[in-house]
Amino acid sequence: MSDTTLRSHERATQQETSENEQTETHVCPECGGTLQSDSERGETVCSECGLVVEEDEIDPGPEWRAFDAKEKDQKSRVGAPTTNMMHDKGLSTNIGWQDKDAYGNSLSSRQREKMQRLRTWNERFRTRDSKERNLKQALGEIDRMASALGLPENVRETASVIYRRALDEDLLPGRSIEGVSTASLYAAARQAGNPRSLDEINNVSRVEKDETARTYRYVVRELGLEVKPADPASYVPRFASDLDLSEEAERHARDLLENAKQEGVHSGKSPVGLAAAAVYAASLLANEKVTQNEVSEVANISEVTIRNRYHELLEAKEGIRTA
Repeated sequence: MSDTTLRSHERATQQETSENEQTETHVCPECGGTLQSDSERGETVCSECGLVVEEDEIDPGPEWRAFDAKEKDQKSRVGAPTTNMMHDKGLSTNIGWQDKDAYGNSLSSRQREKMQRLRTWNERFRTRDSKERNLKQALGEIDRMASALGLPENVRETASVIYRRALDEDLLPGRSIEGVSTASLYAAARQAGNPRSLDEINNVSRVEKDETARTYRYVVRELGLEVKPADPASYVPRFASDLDLSEEAERHARDLLENAKQEGVHSGKSPVGLAAAAVYAASLLANEKVTQNEVSEVANISEVTIRNRYHELLEAKEGIRTA
């Protein structure tokens, strides 16, 4: 018998043996019934005759109980979840800046030098090419601006995804990293229904307002982003909170904006200006004295704009009432 024939015979024998073993593990050795695993008792029993085939099995699952998905995630032993807010999605390690050992004791001068060299090389390995360095700088810029504007984590995550798409679509040549980062954050805030005005974005950005607007239009067009026009009512809660207004005043502001929408006053007007004027008018209706200057500082809108929109909102309210 040749070597090739012998090997084929051995493989066939091994496959037949493994199939028989697999069949035996799923079939009761007494009656041939189906076996079932009881995870609570750690046993494998026959569903027909009740024979306990295996006992004291090891349970690889967690030993705790969780009553919802959030509690299950909190008790998970794995590391932090991946996130688009970091250039490596959080999969790499990071050496802490504290020069202390596991017991909290300070390191010697020789060990501190060694740890500093390790940090340097670790940073170099984390950003191995120009694309990763670009992404790291941009995501750091997005995080900085979002923190300054008080934007939540979901907006930062969306902005990071938009920037990654722009980088993959090769939209950056001819544009600055800061400009595309700012445009991505501006678009993400509007998509999440937590918008910020261009003036507010410009206050924390390192690029000019015109460049932000131009880059924003380009990114939205090229990536096909669905960004609805900003609703003036979405600015009201933030303005009211900054001015310490009551819920009654906030409700009056929403009603004024709804009346303006029915009368068509909002068309062609800045949503930030309408929201600021509605908040100012609502404070007067609720007998909560707020000056135009205070509203102007919070909304970053001129007092002239607030006065003009204020009169238009009152006229719209009168129009609804007389109709």
